[in-house]
Amino acid sequence: MQCYLFFGGNQDSLNIPAPEGAESVQLPPGVTDKETYIRSTLSLGDVSVTIYIHESLTADQVLERLISHYREWAVNQPGGRR
Repeated sequence: MQCYLFFGGNQDSLNIPAPEGAESVQLPPGVTDKETYIRSTLSLGDVSVTIYIHESLTADQVLERLISHYREWAVNQPGGRR
C-alpha cells in the first residue's frame, strides 16, 4: 500500500497509508484528535509526488520544513558536513 508523507501538526513527518486520490485525509483515531491533511503536489521538471500537508501550513512553510529537515538529515549522515 502506498504511504504519503505528512507535514506539520503534532505528528510531523508521520507516514500513514492514505486512499489513492483522496483530496484530504484525517489521521486514524488514537493518533491525533481529527487533524486534517490536504492533498498537494510537489513537482520538479517532469517528476512529481503527491503529498498531504497539515491544513494549518502554507506551501512556503512546507518547503522551508523540507529544506530544514533535509539539511539536518545530511549533517547527521556519516561524513556529513558540520
